[in-house]
Amino acid sequence: MDGVTVVIPCRDEADALPKVLAAVPGGYRVLVVDNGSTDGTAAVARAAGARVISEPTPGYGAAVQAGIAAAATPVVAVLDGDGSMDPGALPELVGAVTGGADLAVGRRRPVQRGCWPWHARLGNRLIAARLRRRGVPVHDIGAMRVARRDALLALGPLHPRFGYPLELLVRAAAAGWRIVEFDIGYRPRAGGVSKVSGSLRGSARATRDFLAVLS
Repeated sequence: MDGVTVVIPCRDEADALPKVLAAVPGGYRVLVVDNGSTDGTAAVARAAGARVISEPTPGYGAAVQAGIAAAATPVVAVLDGDGSMDPGALPELVGAVTGGADLAVGRRRPVQRGCWPWHARLGNRLIAARLRRRGVPVHDIGAMRVARRDALLALGPLHPRFGYPLELLVRAAAAGWRIVEFDIGYRPRAGGVSKVSGSLRGSARATRDFLAVLS
């Protein structure tokens, strides 16, 4: 589908990225946002045929928003570059948006033990429960999502770091968006180390950003 751009924010994902790019459904445009990588991520992405832009401002949210701004299609999907989520799940989310939903998000379902550390899963569960109490119908704040580009841009700048996915859900709900959630498989990353769940420090930083959004 030429009307969809898959934005993949990356920092040091050269090991995992080839498998991710190979699994993106045919017909989707791919835009890799290099967020200060030092391992050749940009070169790997270009070699695989992806369009690459650079976002020098550090932070997951900054990279995602740069990709959305640079996309040139009506629909934008966002996917992590670590291989933990199957790009093959994207058509179901895209179909929901083209069918009338405003935002389609993935709910991670681990496919094997150990791929989602307990501290990261617990934090995600607690934050998602708070969202549901605020009327946001989700059970995850994971990194696979699809929406219309113009609607995303209309929400304005969101959190520049780990708080981006959470603030997107909060702002989308406040704007009256119809949000739908789909189960997606969650598996061990294909390479490298997670910036969030790979350490207690990373999870603590993400939790800090989440709490800042909810405060």
